[in-house]
Formats: sequence, C-alpha cells, structure tokens
Amino acid sequence: MTHVYRTIAASAALLAAVFGVAGCGGSGSGSMPGMSHTSTSPSASAAATFNDADVMFASQMIPHHQQAVEMADSALQKATTAPVKNLATAIKAAQDPEIKLMSGWLTAWGKPVPMPGEHAGHTMTGMMSPQEMDDLSKATGSMYDRMWVTMMIKHHQGAVTMAKTEQSTGKDASSMALAKKIQAAQTTEIATMQRLLGRLPAA
Repeated sequence: MTHVYRTIAASAALLAAVFGVAGCGGSGSGSMPGMSHTSTSPSASAAATFNDADVMFASQMIPHHQQAVEMADSALQKATTAPVKNLATAIKAAQDPEIKLMSGWLTAWGKPVPMPGEHAGHTMTGMMSPQEMDDLSKATGSMYDRMWVTMMIKHHQGAVTMAKTEQSTGKDASSMALAKKIQAAQTTEIATMQRLLGRLPAA
C-alpha cells in the first residue's frame, strides 16, 4: 500500500501549490491525488481474477473521469481565480492517464470501453446532469468559480462512493488498489475545495 501513501504525500504538495502555503510539501508528480499515475499495467490486471463489480467500476469511472476532464477544460478557459485554474490543470493532467489505464483493463478483460461523450445519459453518483453542465457553461466571473468548485465537490463525493463500493464488492487487486487510492485522496481534496469555496469572492 506504499503507493497510496505516496499519492497522499503528492496531495499535500499540490495543495501547498494551490494555496501558496509553505512547509506542506511532499514527493510526487504534483498531479491531483486520487487521479494520479499508477504503475499497475493492464496486463498485470488481466492476469488477475476479476468480477462484474470490477468491470462496473472501470466502466463507470471512465465516463466519470471524462466529465471531470470536460469540467477542467472549461475552468481553464473561464475560471477567474488561480486556485481554481490550478485545480483544473491538475485534474486534467491526472485523470487522462487513469482513463487510459482503466480502458486498458476493460480491453484486456474483453469488455467494451466507454467512448468520450457516452456519459451524457449516465446517472452515476456525482455526475452532473446536462442541465447542470449547461448552467456552468453560461456562468461567468466569480459565479462561475463558485459553481465549478461546488460541482467538483459533488463530483468527487460521487467518486468516493464508487470507490468504496469497489473495495467492498470487487475482486481484482489492481482495481481495488486504485479504488482505495481514489477514496483516500479525493476525500482530502473535498475538504480542500470546501475551504477554497469559503475563500472565493461571493457571486
């Protein structure tokens, strides 16, 4: 489980960068925790035994991540505060590799891989509805920043719920390890974004 704690250490380094706090550094890539690179390969995962819960975890977390990347792209264009832009940059940089990782697992397991845009009709926990995404696209200024952080908190909470389910029902060791990392790191991120929300200018 060493990689879990290294990921949380990387989380501390990122949060220090977001808020400009000295003395909170740690080793790591600087990506958002819970969505960072992992050394687990599709071939290693394919060699292990998996069950339907593992397939569901990857099949649902891929579109969940894809929507987070979509929201990150939006924030990189429209956010007005540096902490929000920093979070968006980290989310996009970290979740793209995890999408590829889980896609590799599904391919190795002989299961279909969700394609970009397929999340529109999904109702996974934490996913934004088309109306919510449309409202976000129309928001501007400080209202946009607050709406984005509020929505990303909800998104993260959904990921934590999905990760807990995988740990209790999954069978594949690689999938369960990723789920544990997501739960630990994104729980920390939720607390961070809640603090950030209190610092953002009122809409």
